[in-house]
Amino acid sequence: MRKSVAILALSAIAATLPSFAAIDKPECIVGAKPGGGFDLTCKLAQTSLQDLKLLKEPMRATYMPGGIGAVAMNTVVAQRAADPNVIVAFSGGSLLNIAQGKFGKWTENDVKWLAAVGADYGSISVGKNSPWKNLGEVMAAIKADPSKVPMGGGGTVGSQDWTKAALLAKKLGIDPKAMRWVSFEGNGEATTALMGGHIQVMFGDVSADEPQAEAGNIRMVAVLADKRVQGKLAGVPTAREQGYDIQWPIIRGFYTGPKVPDADYKAWQDMFKKAMATKEFADLRAQRGLQPFDLVGPELDAFVKKQVGEYRKQAEEFGLVKK
Repeated sequence: MRKSVAILALSAIAATLPSFAAIDKPECIVGAKPGGGFDLTCKLAQTSLQDLKLLKEPMRATYMPGGIGAVAMNTVVAQRAADPNVIVAFSGGSLLNIAQGKFGKWTENDVKWLAAVGADYGSISVGKNSPWKNLGEVMAAIKADPSKVPMGGGGTVGSQDWTKAALLAKKLGIDPKAMRWVSFEGNGEATTALMGGHIQVMFGDVSADEPQAEAGNIRMVAVLADKRVQGKLAGVPTAREQGYDIQWPIIRGFYTGPKVPDADYKAWQDMFKKAMATKEFADLRAQRGLQPFDLVGPELDAFVKKQVGEYRKQAEEFGLVKK
């Protein structure tokens, strides 16, 4: 009798705890080659969840490059929709491409958005010897004659960096097509071009540009955030402070397959909530150049759908997709 009561009591306790039973082979899918933002995001999850002993087994990383996450989403939705072990890294760039229809038939409604674990922000920089000391002076020069101000960043028309510049042009009443835009393979190439004087204004990201700005090789004139970032670049004003309300958060986070059982989806949410509430996680995030940005489950789902909707409107306004 006593044994039966004890078993029932233990069963009742177990029923109140989150079940991680199905998550026995955790895997994080990186939608790119090793290195870069997706890899950084997965490694943040690997390290934090393992160090805090929130996972029973070590998390492995699987690399699926292609389309800023398009190949990864196609694989998960089509082949592993119900796999409770899999989480997939995504970024603001993924959301931008979804909005522009670059993920094929898949949209923001085809996965379960799990957790946003941090954010980077867009930035605007000039060369160290530039005559322009602030964003207002940069804007004045572009407005006077956009063809005389070569600007650049990672990617071609429609990329994140191009869209930041297009938003700036829109504030000035200038057709983005009138911009003198120079495309580069990535942020590193654009930074080299800025330091060499081949472009005069660069649209990049705070975390990537911080080392050169701190070294004095470039001058960051604006951060595209709602408030100043923490850390070494806290002295750089936002575009909003300077009279131009342009924001570009680059969130980093994860989603799961659309048919992952609710209990396992909740278990992942609980793990990330616990992790992000710790100092250990905050330190690991800061080491990777990310700012705090914590959204989980329904809150992230609402944010993503709102963000993709805004990106879709921007893409239509800039003629990147049909209305």
